[in-house]
Amino acid sequence: MISYIEGKIADKNPAYAVVEAGGIGYALNISLNTFSKINELSSCKLFVEQVYVRDDNPKWYGFFEIDERELFRKLISVSGVGGGSALLMLSSLSPLEIAGAINTANVATLKSIKGIGEKTAQRIVVDLKGKVGKHEGGISQILSPTYNKSKDEALMALVMLGFNKQAAEKAIEKSIKQHGVSSDNVEQLVKAALKNL
Repeated sequence: MISYIEGKIADKNPAYAVVEAGGIGYALNISLNTFSKINELSSCKLFVEQVYVRDDNPKWYGFFEIDERELFRKLISVSGVGGGSALLMLSSLSPLEIAGAINTANVATLKSIKGIGEKTAQRIVVDLKGKVGKHEGGISQILSPTYNKSKDEALMALVMLGFNKQAAEKAIEKSIKQHGVSSDNVEQLVKAALKNL
């Protein structure tokens, strides 16, 4: 079992990163939180978690902080929460916000995440309340790339998270025009768009 991968970042966007180590490029699904931490880096160390969708189809996830991986592991231990849902949660809220919502039984906050219904949110609280500790961090700001690149990266992230491309484009535009979200910040675009999808 692989615990972490350390090496050069060969490719990255808000939904996945390719880390090259020992001549092999490892493609890992990542959260928006992890993307914000590695966005300006040329190399990194990502803590790895492997989740089996089927016996022959593992998905690999990478996390910049070990605390985020631990929270991911706890989330996927809850019935009805798979790797994709847990990653979407960690892209919608910071680990600190998720832990806070669970420990204060704030079902409304968890339910506000796309794909997390009331029953799943309640199950997460029941199963994990008191078991998620102090998760460091919060989401850091991404240094401003060009606005087109940001919109493209935000769109790619939403499509890779499973959303329809046209719906994702509309949600991004709505976030910029109606809610005043900065078009040069990938994280804010993705977060705001998730609320409009």
